[in-house]
Amino acid sequence: MAKARPARPGEAAALTALVMRSKAYWGYGPEFLAACAPELLVREEELTLRRIAVAENARGEVLGLASLEDVRGDADGVRGATARLGLLFVDPPAVGRGLGRLLYLDAVRRAADLGVRRLLIDADPHAAGFYRAMGAVPAAGSPPGLVRFEVAPAPLAPWARAWTGGIPAVHLGNVAEFNAQFADASLGPGQRPAHDYACLAAFYSPRPAALVLPRPVPRWWAGAVGRQLGWDPEVEVYDGLVERGPGLSEAVLARPALAGRLREAGLPLVPWGRTGAYARLAGLPWRPDALRYESKSAAHALFARILADGGHPGITLPAQWPAATRRAAVRRAAARARAGESTVLKSEHGVGGSGTTVVTPGRVRAAGGARALLRHLPRGPLLVEEYVHGPAEGDTPRDVTYDGFVDAAGRPHPVGAALMDVADGAYRGATVGPGVVPARLEGPLLAFGAAVGRELAAAGHRGWFDVDFVVDAAGRLAPTEANLRLTGPSVAFMAAARLDELRGAGHLVRIVDRVELGARLPEAQLEEVCAALARGCAELGAVFVPAIPTGAFDPAPWLGVLLAARGPEALDAAGALVRERALAVGEGLARPADQPPGPDRGAAGRRVR
Repeated sequence: MAKARPARPGEAAALTALVMRSKAYWGYGPEFLAACAPELLVREEELTLRRIAVAENARGEVLGLASLEDVRGDADGVRGATARLGLLFVDPPAVGRGLGRLLYLDAVRRAADLGVRRLLIDADPHAAGFYRAMGAVPAAGSPPGLVRFEVAPAPLAPWARAWTGGIPAVHLGNVAEFNAQFADASLGPGQRPAHDYACLAAFYSPRPAALVLPRPVPRWWAGAVGRQLGWDPEVEVYDGLVERGPGLSEAVLARPALAGRLREAGLPLVPWGRTGAYARLAGLPWRPDALRYESKSAAHALFARILADGGHPGITLPAQWPAATRRAAVRRAAARARAGESTVLKSEHGVGGSGTTVVTPGRVRAAGGARALLRHLPRGPLLVEEYVHGPAEGDTPRDVTYDGFVDAAGRPHPVGAALMDVADGAYRGATVGPGVVPARLEGPLLAFGAAVGRELAAAGHRGWFDVDFVVDAAGRLAPTEANLRLTGPSVAFMAAARLDELRGAGHLVRIVDRVELGARLPEAQLEEVCAALARGCAELGAVFVPAIPTGAFDPAPWLGVLLAARGPEALDAAGALVRERALAVGEGLARPADQPPGPDRGAAGRRVR
């Protein structure tokens, strides 16, 4: 495994020779190379001045170098400084091993540490595709024969540093365990979707040290995610820990050696959501009542109390009524339908739209009466809620969310606003990043979300939370529920924070819960498909990350993905490419009989390199 380190005295001559070999790789003739030689010379006395770093393999061989030059501060010092990526060269025999990526990411990190906020790159035309794929943005003013790019180096966002103290964390994918403590009838006893969503443990913080998962995952998967998100060389993966049922924390506690290994590392232990078993594993106090606002009716009452104090004119609260049974809920919905009103029927703790049904007058007529809807509803009790009609067609989004967290000391931290993709009450994904939520909505959303965070902190909640909203026809925000756990938007925020730190500020990140695949594939072929999707997205200036791989082995195969880009056009183009190519998977492909679809059985303690 290669690593970056500062150049050492006595290496200048060897580095100059490497640079010239690398330049010649592109087929330039002797005269051109001779003309370039003075500019490409690495002098001994400049190793420190030019901040030259090298890529070194495990045998101590230097295989590439990069320089960070001309660091210039503004009137306030280095804050807002500019700099230049002067050299970035890889020895030709080592091209294609990821060394250019290693050196580039190291240079961007070093620039951010120096306070540089604008890094200029004058690239050889042959290297332009590399810089574009790394997220650098084309810039005006290219010198003759070169292509100019720029990147905005950024430190890790303050909220992300506060989340885990800026250090790697152990991620516990206890999605099913969290859901099971509420015994909601809409979730189903098997909770297979929850075990798939446990794969999002890869994104519970910007930098994992270990992933702890209930079901087996493909052996290549963590490495593929890590390459895109610049993880440390080794991330521990403990999978296949739960054969049946939701009890991931209990499964870890039943393996004293594993529990001890996770604890002895001294790293934060981050779950999807807090449970009694997780508290025992982490050695934390446990207060079940601290999760009471995960209940949709309790959250509604909390919203009402906050609004009763005034100060949130951009927020409106839909009316809500409890119904002890499905029949009582349907009777009220039918009465509202006769009056021309639409209704939302909700279970108390459904997640991602499970247990949520929108009842419109048209739907009641099409069904032949409200009674026909009974069989589609979970058992009671249910909540009957006023349906909020959205804005007319235009640039106003319909579904948005606020994310934040309460730290161990009880301090709430805002994270940001996200745009959600919701269809017929079911969550399908989310997008985060600059300008995703219009400013006219972001202000009241952040203010109300912060007020909820203060109330949750006072009630004893510790950990992540979000508040979901719909936008009404007047452009006001209507809060509909709170989630006291990590969510799909939260993992997009984590990925955005990491990509901004690695590749420069300004990423838009989209989590897409379900991309349909054209066929079930063996593990090795799924790896090839994901690698091809990553290459295709990189050509568009976007990043592709396989977020949920295990759905690919279901009878109706699918894939959860994370996409990132600098602008909405590239993000949308990447999304269209992924969906198109995913549906085309399997065309003309025959699966060998000895290669069943699905990952190999996991082994607790497997290390992914």
